[in-house]
Amino acid sequence: MGPQSRGRRAGTVQSTNDSSALSKRSLAAHGYVRDAFAALLVPGPVRRTPLVHRGYYVRARAVRHCVRAFLQRTGALPAPTRAQVLSLGAGSDSLYFRLKAAGLLARAAVWEVDFPDVSRSKAERIREIPELCSLTGPFQLGDSSSALCFESSDYRILGADLSELPKLGEALDCAGLDATAPTLLLAEAVLTYLEPADAAALIAWAAQRFPDALFVIYEQMKPRDAFGQIMLQHFQRLHSPLHGLELFPDVEAQVQRFLQAGWTACSALDLNEFYRRLLPADERRRVETLEPFDEFEEWHLKCAHYFILAASRGDTLSGTPVLPPPETSFWVDPALPSGFLSARAVTSDQHSSLKRYGHASVLLSPGIIFSAGGFGEEEGRHCRVSTFHLLWRSRDSEWKSSRISTLGTGSQWDGRLYHTMTRLSDTQVLVLGGRLSPVTPASGALQLELYRSEADCPESQTVTVTEAAMEEGPVLSCWRHSTTEIYYQNQRYLFVYGGRSVEEPVLSDCRFLHVETMAWVPIPVEGAVPEGRHSHSACGWQGGALIAGGLGASEEPLNSVLFLRPKSSGFLWESVDIQPPITPRYSHTAHVFHGKLLLVGGVWIHSSSVPGVTVIDLTSGSSSEYQLDTTSVPWPVMLHSHNSVLLPEEQQILLTGGGGNCFSFGTYFNPHPVALDLSSLSTGQ
Repeated sequence: MGPQSRGRRAGTVQSTNDSSALSKRSLAAHGYVRDAFAALLVPGPVRRTPLVHRGYYVRARAVRHCVRAFLQRTGALPAPTRAQVLSLGAGSDSLYFRLKAAGLLARAAVWEVDFPDVSRSKAERIREIPELCSLTGPFQLGDSSSALCFESSDYRILGADLSELPKLGEALDCAGLDATAPTLLLAEAVLTYLEPADAAALIAWAAQRFPDALFVIYEQMKPRDAFGQIMLQHFQRLHSPLHGLELFPDVEAQVQRFLQAGWTACSALDLNEFYRRLLPADERRRVETLEPFDEFEEWHLKCAHYFILAASRGDTLSGTPVLPPPETSFWVDPALPSGFLSARAVTSDQHSSLKRYGHASVLLSPGIIFSAGGFGEEEGRHCRVSTFHLLWRSRDSEWKSSRISTLGTGSQWDGRLYHTMTRLSDTQVLVLGGRLSPVTPASGALQLELYRSEADCPESQTVTVTEAAMEEGPVLSCWRHSTTEIYYQNQRYLFVYGGRSVEEPVLSDCRFLHVETMAWVPIPVEGAVPEGRHSHSACGWQGGALIAGGLGASEEPLNSVLFLRPKSSGFLWESVDIQPPITPRYSHTAHVFHGKLLLVGGVWIHSSSVPGVTVIDLTSGSSSEYQLDTTSVPWPVMLHSHNSVLLPEEQQILLTGGGGNCFSFGTYFNPHPVALDLSSLSTGQ
């Protein structure tokens, strides 16, 4: 790599450091971590989103866990052993100051390495801030020709290129780093920006140079699924491509990477497992209540695409792993696939595209699907969607689509999302629940009525929005709930279950709405009350309702399948025994087809794979897994926060919308509705 190429790489990597430093500053400012120094090192106020805060929080805690474990072990060694922390690609990180203020450097010192411009800038910043200088003690700045930019008794900042190992080694020697002392090498989102050969050389160089060492890295993984593709594209746009992910796509490959490079022991966890296993429950609850939050899917997907790894050499650090090995009980992998279900895009009409998530779709009549609400793309911007969408099957059997508007000057669509819609007739839809923001539930139930100005022209329809004429009763102020058509004493009811609200992270309420009178009616429900949940699936079966999965009170996905069975005196909760047990999931959809419960897509954290379609035989309780053949669908396709409609005559499920705000990588919407072919699941085949 020539000087110009190195300069370009330094510039683009520096931009990621700047963004990361601002996120860490915002993280501390909003109470996620204690760090009084991030704001001193990085000037300028900034506020990141709650999703970014959570992502940087779990990153900070994973790194903190490893650093503290290293210092505890080396601190127990006989004096005068002095431990060393070597932070590679440290950027504007405040690690040294946090450790010094906490009294953890009495027998340790910190060395930092980054590009020369980055290191010199940090050294100058420290010199200008009295609060920082008071912690470093007496120091001196290096001249422009020296790799050593800053030096105090326990802190040194070096400017060097990690791909030039001979120069790096020489600079570390000159800065007083003792290769024989216990050393922690920390590379926080660093190796991935190096060319694969340079990263491999650095890992092997460290193993050869430091006989008593711990190497900790935090990086991305899983580049091949939909979220991973969005992640890769984001860094490509920043001209900071993620190198090596194809070579080392998962935790197992990363562990082998270090073992084969000469490290004695190595363990790694994805951040979902780290968060669940190594953070105390009370700390998780504290973090989960710091800010209003409603982006669970992207939070779990972000954690599934990052890992923390600790590799060790030498007697001091290889005895007990800093990170425990992956726990078998945490992982609930699905059964091996029984086959594939073919998928295809059903429309390419971009003018009236259904690019949204958190919406609702309903089959009004054969061949006509109506969608409303959600967050999506409208007139070139991302917003809560105000227009309605219609999909219809034309005379040539092809799907067509159009946007339809509100008729008149009365009530307008309020832009809600995570609501439910239920068909009342071929032209009437009832909307229940939903939210405008995580602190603002939607106001009241709505009734939508479609009017067609031309009898044979579905696209000529308009919609009127009115407040539903409900009898007095409880106000429904929830979202991510379910609404299912059921029957009791030969009367049609809507069963509203679960969800969340401003006050409650999960709900377990059972509510029954009598459709004819629009009155909430108390109906007895027997059996053990299921744990509260939201983002579950629900569908009607045998007059009752099947509830599957969801996210529980501790933000843990659930794998239970429950049946609200009708009885002469009310309903009875029953648990459906399924073998093999299904992987816990949420944000999926579900339908009953030929006596089988189909769970479509969703998000899970207990498997490294991606949900496809789980098929549960409701007679035998047996479950099987099907992957989606998406070769005929523009990739990527995100199967969460979508909606779906069963088309029994066509033996298809039509998926509408889907996607999400993918951490800091941008918002993605599935560009097309997708049809899944169910013919292979038909009885007798």
